[in-house]
Order: sequence, then structure tokens, then C-alpha cells
Amino acid sequence: MTETHHSTDQRTRTAVVTGASSGIGAATARALAAAGFHVLCAARRTDRIEALAEEIGGRAVACDVTDDASVAALAAAVAEAGDGALHVLVNNAGGAFGSDTVDEADVEDWRAMYDVNVLGLLRVTQALLPALRASGDGLILNVGSTAGRVSYEKGGGYTAAKHATKAVTQTLRLELNGEPIRVSEVAPGMVHTEEFALVRFGGDQAAADAVYDGVPDPLSADDVADAIAWVATRPAHVNIDELVIKPRAQAAQHKVHRIR
Repeated sequence: MTETHHSTDQRTRTAVVTGASSGIGAATARALAAAGFHVLCAARRTDRIEALAEEIGGRAVACDVTDDASVAALAAAVAEAGDGALHVLVNNAGGAFGSDTVDEADVEDWRAMYDVNVLGLLRVTQALLPALRASGDGLILNVGSTAGRVSYEKGGGYTAAKHATKAVTQTLRLELNGEPIRVSEVAPGMVHTEEFALVRFGGDQAAADAVYDGVPDPLSADDVADAIAWVATRPAHVNIDELVIKPRAQAAQHKVHRIR
């Protein structure tokens, strides 16, 4: 596959984006490629990431972050692509499943959310830490959420998982202090992507549309990707601990301006 060449200072830098098949992940892969990174696009849906990798001059790697063997294969691909070094890891794979109260929640929905949002992040980070260390200038960027800061009704499982994402990020920053690795979190608020709400509501398009009904200009995947690329391109001595990004219409989880 022919790689796209960019600026000299970033040309050989390598990035991994998990959950790159759609939404924020796909937009982030494009943004990092535009900034000059060679991007490994990791996700389960190979048809999508193969098309994306061809578009940006990157590499598609089939990866299910909830599967140990799949994550090990991703680490092997990173070692091959970057000569053993990785400069940026974007832990983006995640999702929300269900919208029940705690009283009526499906335990399997909660288990699935924790597995992908938290344990998936753990698996990938553990597997790729040696390559990040080898780069001499690594960044772990975890995609969190405002749900990791404020709880809300019928969101207990997702808010619990995203609070855990924040906690893992903060713990990693403490444990890796003194090593050549920065640790950041980008936490978006209301982002309108093609799949997030639809998956959460089990394919109920009307319920998914109602989330954004009347909201003028919610964030797009490109907005979040732009923030991620900005964090990833700061000088090596600059760590952006966390960046919370919301649309102007959203003052808080429960305070969203809607045009009726």
C-alpha cells in the first residue's frame, strides 16, 4: 500500500486509533494522517478500516479490544509498522448499550460496556506500552466523555464505565511519571455521529434522533478529532491532562438548549 507523505518532522511517527471504523475513530485517523502520522486503523469491521486506510495511506488492522489474541495481533502489527516504536495511542473503542434505570438494568449491557470502555482500554494499553516506551516520546490519549464527570438518570452503566476511564487515565499518569510518555483524556459532550445513539437504543432510530432533536449544532466527529490531533501534536514536554469539549448549546448534561 502506498503511504501518503507529509511534513518531515512527523513523517515517520506512528499512531494507533482503536474503534476506527466510524464516528470519532475514523475522523481521528484522518486528522492524525493529515498531521503527518502513519496511522494504524484498528477495529472489528475490516471492510470499513481497509477503505479508510487506503484513503489516508495508513494500515488496517482487524482488532476486537475485548479479545486478548486480537489485541496481541495488533501489538505485532505495531511492531512491524513502526520498527518497534509507537508515538500515539488513541484508545477510542467504546460505546453505550441500553438506557434503563439501575433498578431495571441488564447486567450483560453493563458487562459489555465495562469490557469495551475499560478492560479494552487496559488490554490495548498494556500490549502497546513497550512500543510507546521505545518511541522516546509517546502519548496515550483516552477518549472519555462528560458522562465520566456527571451522572444522569438511565445512564448508570455508561457513566460508571466512563468514570472508570477517567480514573484509569489519572492512574496511568501517576504511574508513568518520569517515563517519556504523556497521558491525556479528551472528554466530549454531545456529539452527533451516525451510530452512537442508534447502538445505545438498540437500533431504534426515533429514540436516537430524539437525543439531538432541536439541538443547534451538536459536536461532530471532526470537532472531536481536531481536538485529539491538537493534543497529539503538542511539544513533547507539554501534557494536556484533560480536554472537555461540548457544543455551545450544552451547558451541562441536563442543560441543553433546544430550538422548538
